[in-house]
Amino acid sequence: MLSHDNIWKAIDRLAESHDLSPSGLARRAGLDPTSFNKSKRVGPDGRMRWPSTESIAKVLEATGASLDQFMSFVRGGISLSPGADGGRRSDAIPLLGFAQAGAGGFFDDGGFPVGQGWDVVEFPASPGEAAGAYALEIQGDSMLPLYRDGDVLIVQPGAQVRRGDRVVVKTRDGEVMAKVLARQTPRSIELLSLNPEHPNRQFDLKDVEWMARIVWASQ
Repeated sequence: MLSHDNIWKAIDRLAESHDLSPSGLARRAGLDPTSFNKSKRVGPDGRMRWPSTESIAKVLEATGASLDQFMSFVRGGISLSPGADGGRRSDAIPLLGFAQAGAGGFFDDGGFPVGQGWDVVEFPASPGEAAGAYALEIQGDSMLPLYRDGDVLIVQPGAQVRRGDRVVVKTRDGEVMAKVLARQTPRSIELLSLNPEHPNRQFDLKDVEWMARIVWASQ
């Protein structure tokens, strides 16, 4: 059930997930820095105010968060689970090396983790952030200079993917790669390489097993 309190708490969580204060989030979205202040959440008559749909749309665009992610913050409830990092909890999520990821049996058709053989890694997450997420450890230098050997990418298959997003793609031939989504049509995708020494790629969608957005990296 939607409530004033849960919507405002979701805005606070979204800000926190990007290491911002509510004022900093408003500023990043091009809004008045006081838009999300506590005083703006209550009207002169003492009744709770709703944030405008326009302001929510602007903060989602500014942070790259999807509506589904925002709603996961709404569903998270009133308070964050306490953690050693001051408000964020650590969830254990599956961890796999890129070389292993190309083998069969580790993912379902949607790119979600299944099967045996996964390690785990702690991921500092607000409620809802870690749902369905998993980690891939970079191996080799094919993703330099952005990602180095040993860096860990957090991938969330359920997150909305848009042009310009960094994504992990697995082909039906078992190749796994991290790229930037340049273009997607009903029949194909075009991917830009993170490493200029490696070529850009284009695939027919029938040759792609799954594609998932990179939501965090341990750099």
